[in-house]
Amino acid sequence: MKIRNLFKNFKNDESGAVTVDWVVLTAAIVGLGMVVMKIVGGGIEGLGNDIVTDLSTRASGYENQ
Repeated sequence: MKIRNLFKNFKNDESGAVTVDWVVLTAAIVGLGMVVMKIVGGGIEGLGNDIVTDLSTRASGYENQ
């Protein structure tokens, strides 16, 4: 009888269920963030290179006298 009650209490205990939900939700958010950064990252790198090229070819506005 004691073992049966032990298993019954174990089956009905839901104290860790919320933790599991938060772990799954957090993993999904991190995974989605990684996917977005992989997709957008190439465009950001290309834009950065374009800005560097543009700034390096411009005159500074100061003239040596």
